[in-house]
Amino acid sequence: MKYVILIPIYNDRESLKFLIENINNEISNLNHDISLVVINDASSQQIIDTYLNTENISSIEIINMKENKGHARCIASGLKYIFEKKDFDFVIPMDGDGEDRPEEIKSFIQLSEQSSEKSIIGERVKRSEGIIFQLCYQFHKFLTYAFTGKSIKFGNFTCLSKSTVKKLLDEKATWNSFSGSLKKIEKDLISIPSIRGKRYFGPSQMSFFNLLKHSLSIISVFRKTVLIRSALFIIFYILLIKSYASVITSLPLVLLLIMIYSISSLSLRENIDELNDSLRNINDIEKIK
Repeated sequence: MKYVILIPIYNDRESLKFLIENINNEISNLNHDISLVVINDASSQQIIDTYLNTENISSIEIINMKENKGHARCIASGLKYIFEKKDFDFVIPMDGDGEDRPEEIKSFIQLSEQSSEKSIIGERVKRSEGIIFQLCYQFHKFLTYAFTGKSIKFGNFTCLSKSTVKKLLDEKATWNSFSGSLKKIEKDLISIPSIRGKRYFGPSQMSFFNLLKHSLSIISVFRKTVLIRSALFIIFYILLIKSYASVITSLPLVLLLIMIYSISSLSLRENIDELNDSLRNINDIEKIK
C-alpha cells in the first residue's frame, strides 16, 4: 500500500531534518511505499537542508506556501494537495517537531493493514509537558466533553484512509479544526495508544493561550450542541441561584456568554471556498527526492 506522511512545518528546520532521519530509520522494515509531503507554512527561515539518510523513503516534497495560514489550515492544504496530486491509500499527518513520535508510525501502518479502510487515531495516554500544562489539558478535555458530548483525546497524529480524506475536504470545519472535523465526519474511528514526545529542539510551542484557542476551535465545530447545552445550563443555573443572585454567583454565566461569543467568532473561520482554493497559496514545490 501507499502511505503519505504529511508534515506541517514553520521555522523548525533542525527538527525537520532530525524527524526525516528518524522516520527513515523507523520504516526500514516496512514493505510499503512511504513518501513525505512537507508543508512549509511560509517560514521566515530557510527550511531546505541536506538529508543524508532517506533510502527507505520513496519521495520527499516540500511545498512552500506564500502566506502563513496557521497549523490547522496548513494540514488542510496538505490534505488537499495529496488528494489531488498523489496516489495514496492512507495519509499520516504528524507534527514536525518530535512531539509526534516517529516510532509509532509502524503501529499505524500495521493496524491499517487490517482496518478495512477505517481511519486510525493516536489516543494520548501520556504527555511530556509539565504538571500545570497537563492540568490545563485535562480541563480542555473536560470542557470539550461537557459542551459537545464528544471525547476527543487525539491531535493531528492519525492515519487517514482515502475515503476519510475526501470527507474532510468536503467539510468546511476542516479549515478551522482538524481533530474536531475528523470527530464530526467519522463515527467509527480505531484508536491506538500514543505517547506525546518531547520537542527535538526548544520548548513546546503550545502555550496556554494556544491551548485555549485550540479547545474552543474544536468546540465550535459542534456549536449547535453547545448552544442547546448552554441554554439548558443557563435556565438551570438561574433557577438555582435566584435567591442568592450576586456579582459572584453571576460569574459562571458571564464566563459562559464569553465562551459562546468566542466559539461563534471562531466558527466564522470555517470556509469551504478557502479550503477548495487553498492550493493557490502554493509558491513553489521542491522535490528533495
